[in-house]
Formats: sequence, C-alpha cells, structure tokens
Amino acid sequence: MDQLPQDSCMLLCYINMKLRDSYPQGLDALCDDLNINRDELVKKLADAGFEYSAEHNRFW
Repeated sequence: MDQLPQDSCMLLCYINMKLRDSYPQGLDALCDDLNINRDELVKKLADAGFEYSAEHNRFW
C-alpha cells in the first residue's frame, strides 16, 4: 500500500474514483489489478470510519 495516499481522506477519494471510473466489477478487481492487499485497505478505511458497500461499489 506504499503507492497509495497515506492520508485517509485522500485514500478514500482515490479508491472511490478508481472504483467509479475503472473498476465497476468491484473492490476485488481493483485490489487484484493494483496488487493491493484487500484486507489492509478495508481495515485502513474502516479505522477512519468508512465501510465498503458492494451494492454501491464505493466506500462511505
């Protein structure tokens, strides 16, 4: 996750933009393609108060 923004709000914006623009198939596809540990990403954003919605394909 070194290549991702370290600030939680910036990370949220970046991930949601990528999900919206490039990964309509969902978070697993984004993580696989960008070689991101899904659990670490979800935990980092959960620690900041955000939760992933598969239905909406975004964190909020």
